[in-house]
Amino acid sequence: MFSIFKKDPTKKLKKQLSIKLEQAMNAQRNGDIRTFSQLSFEAQEIDKQIEAIEVELELEESK
Repeated sequence: MFSIFKKDPTKKLKKQLSIKLEQAMNAQRNGDIRTFSQLSFEAQEIDKQIEAIEVELELEESK
């Protein structure tokens, strides 16, 4: 009933993901492939966290 007042728990993670992806893109453009790889890996880990939270929220809503 009051779900409109709940904060989005993934909002902060999505912002971090966006920043990581932008940093990775800039590293790739500058030819720094190692940094690009590291930032891409970190972005994937953040994305996994977001997916896990979203699945958990869907399970809670279905109850």
